[in-house]
Amino acid sequence: MDAPAPVLAPALGPDTAAQLLALIDRCMARRDEDPFGNPVMSVALAITRMMDDGVLELDAVAVLVRRLRDEAAQDRAGRLAAYLGGTGLAANRAAFDRVAAIVLRPDPEDSPVRWAEFRASIERPRFAAVFTAHPTFSLPMDAHRALAALASGTADRMPPLETHRPPPITLREEFDQAVAAITNGRDALDGLNDALLRTAADAWPDRWGTTVPRPIVLASWVGYDTDGRTDIGWGDTLRLRLEMKQLQLRRIADQVAPYPQGIAVAARLRRAVEAVHAQLLAATPEIGTDPEAAAGFAQALVGRREDAMTTPEPALALFAPAIAAAEGDTKRALCVARAGLVAHGLSLAHTHVRLNASQLHNVVRQRLGITDAADDLSHRRALLGAINAALDTVTPVPVDVGGLLAEPASAARLMMVVAEIVKHVDASVPIRFLVAETESGYTLLAALWLAKLFGVERHIEISPLFETAEALQSGQRVLEEALRSPHWRAYLQQTGRLALQFGYSDSGRYVGQTAASYLVERLRFKIGETLARFGVTGVEVVLFDTHGESIGRGAHPGSMADRLKYLSPTASRQALGQANLLVREESAIQGGDGYLLFATPELATATVARIAEHAFHTAAGPIEDPIYAEPDFAADVFASVQNGMEALVADPGYTALLGAFGPALIDRTGSRPAARQGDGIAAAAAIRHPRELRAIPNNAILQQLGWCANTLAGVGTGAARNAEAFQAMAATSRRFRRALDLVAHALAHSDIDVLRAVVGTLDPGTWLDRAARTTRQGRREALVAVARALERLGLSAPVAAMFRRVQADHLSLRSAWPGGAPRMAAREVLLHALRLALIQRIWLVATAIPDFSPRHGVTRVELEAALLRLEVPAALGLLGEIFPANADAAAGLDFGEPAGPRGHTSYEREQAGIVTPIREMFAVVREIAAAVTHEVGAFG
Repeated sequence: MDAPAPVLAPALGPDTAAQLLALIDRCMARRDEDPFGNPVMSVALAITRMMDDGVLELDAVAVLVRRLRDEAAQDRAGRLAAYLGGTGLAANRAAFDRVAAIVLRPDPEDSPVRWAEFRASIERPRFAAVFTAHPTFSLPMDAHRALAALASGTADRMPPLETHRPPPITLREEFDQAVAAITNGRDALDGLNDALLRTAADAWPDRWGTTVPRPIVLASWVGYDTDGRTDIGWGDTLRLRLEMKQLQLRRIADQVAPYPQGIAVAARLRRAVEAVHAQLLAATPEIGTDPEAAAGFAQALVGRREDAMTTPEPALALFAPAIAAAEGDTKRALCVARAGLVAHGLSLAHTHVRLNASQLHNVVRQRLGITDAADDLSHRRALLGAINAALDTVTPVPVDVGGLLAEPASAARLMMVVAEIVKHVDASVPIRFLVAETESGYTLLAALWLAKLFGVERHIEISPLFETAEALQSGQRVLEEALRSPHWRAYLQQTGRLALQFGYSDSGRYVGQTAASYLVERLRFKIGETLARFGVTGVEVVLFDTHGESIGRGAHPGSMADRLKYLSPTASRQALGQANLLVREESAIQGGDGYLLFATPELATATVARIAEHAFHTAAGPIEDPIYAEPDFAADVFASVQNGMEALVADPGYTALLGAFGPALIDRTGSRPAARQGDGIAAAAAIRHPRELRAIPNNAILQQLGWCANTLAGVGTGAARNAEAFQAMAATSRRFRRALDLVAHALAHSDIDVLRAVVGTLDPGTWLDRAARTTRQGRREALVAVARALERLGLSAPVAAMFRRVQADHLSLRSAWPGGAPRMAAREVLLHALRLALIQRIWLVATAIPDFSPRHGVTRVELEAALLRLEVPAALGLLGEIFPANADAAAGLDFGEPAGPRGHTSYEREQAGIVTPIREMFAVVREIAAAVTHEVGAFG
């Protein structure tokens, strides 16, 4: 058998989990005594030995993993409730009343504000929650609902579900989940608006019914985001936008129908619902490809537009007499419904469309012949001159559905979709036009030219996404390049709004999350001064943070209140206020993780309560945080973080680590592809650079490897440059402390010995050491075979070098961390050890695959490499063809004459000894990923 572990495995009894957790504790306690040992690998080997000896069967491991997973989920639900400050409906509805009281009397010692001030305060949207569809749908719906019920306090225990692994998800399912969450959010907003109206009624009983509160709104890009997606056609976007219109019309109609005064309003809305229903019936999936279907849809869209309404005005005209005729609770209920209609227009939520800057550049190149690359600094002046000249002479062209069918350019097609929405669906609320990877003012001017070409520049808010390191560092230059254009300045003054988007996923994984936060804040400080320098006044600045619910995507882990303050520091808000700019904040609610915040009435009410408290937070006094008094310290620390992360990303060992088997540890969690390359055995053997993975799967892989590099890398080096100042700032600066909270959470879910065990698993020397010490029959050959296979992959040397870089930075961080750095809990360590044991067993079983002639262009060596990368589904599919369980499909049939010899035999032994065990072990490997996600608290 294999050599004994440093700490002997227990003789397992009924409580396997407790005994293995005790083993984890013993091994981890010894790591200071044995600096050359690896406690996580020791536990993994102990588990392997138990499985070899029959003490621990795979079925028992699966049961154990489900138990640990459910405990982690139970704890996650508790943390979510605490994160929101409690989920009791009564308490959070009382919070709405407190917010309303603050609006009425911002300073308790002063008299209430005047009517005009109160009205202005609540009738301007101050905050928007934006529902996005990034791939974070990491739970099946039954587990999602169970987790939400636990966090809401409406359930006591996680039900015993077979799996928490997500099934494949479609755009339709993403949309349905978003709608459910948005609906709960709208209900919660109605509660907030009701509280504001009740406060107004008490203070101004003769005029409160004229106010339309809308301080918080909801928005969505689900179905409208075409950046990196191929599953969203123009027909899908129009169809889903019509559905959002129908949902809004039904919602408002249902709200007013119970009241006699609202009958006329309800009747007009139901007429619109019927018209939209007819439009949706014509919006078949074929409209994107079939000219006749597209023509039929166009006829319904145009022919029923008046009945369907293209602004809320016909309904609002009926609201006025209805409200005037009502009293008391009925009057307030009608006012609440009207507020929801005014705030969101003819949609359940505002509309955000999104594409990539390169898509805009392509269409401008095609239509205007501007061929210079936007990132070529030597031609930047000529580019800007050419696009400004085009803006001087652009003439609007008509848009119709037939044009959508014929248009090959994705950016032009999306702007045409916007034009069709404005003309035939809803012209009352501007559409946000988000542009990912904006690194030049030319991109913004190109978007403006396209908007003018299709006549929608008054109806869209062109918004650059600053996310890449280049964009965050040169964002001010991007704005300056655009503001030098009289066309861009006129556009801002005309629309009255500058919308900026700050991304955390890509910026976090390329420059580090703490550095990204610093760069975003530095950019915010420059906005007011930049606008003033170009004479742009009176515009509202929209600051949209597209973080997620994970530290890997920039979300603060402490509480919702801390998250909102972290994303929007008081100092930068005051800087914009001092520039006489109104500010509207927006925050992403990303996919399945984010939708949990709105998954039940309790959770949605708590979330909206915390947002409202933030949005109406009383004005702070002078900023006294020492981080702003020591700009050199901040610049030095965050520059070190950025340098450390950039060096890690450039390290070939980091790429090797991410690509070794990391992508196979996680299930697909959205309808957008996780990788920017092909999948399966026919694809490249390994990723060549982290950019080939999308940001969220990249982050999720790091979580599963037990090392949150995108939050930790470089922090140790930065801290070590002046450890005393680092500790002092952590103790005295709330802004710096909030940044370090992300690091603390990352440390609590990262363990250097877990990462060391992963690195050791990829090291052929580890397997040869095991081979030298085993006495189990046949095991030595299998261990040597794995070592040889790993040697062929060539990952060990670069990964080991990368690990030394990470370890040195980690040592610096732990030395400088005030009060002792957090450590990964035993349960999470055990999950990592269990998974490593299963991965190692999969590799050992794979050595028993017999030699075979190349099939489908795949050799045994390539199949072996695929299994080392854990490309199990694809590999087992090929094995099933090469070694079928029943090779003779004709066996047992009567062919009318004596049966001759068959040339094929059954491969039941290979199926039972190789295919089935690998499939079953891999299923548990993936289930462990769900458990680790619960431990971390979010996916990616």
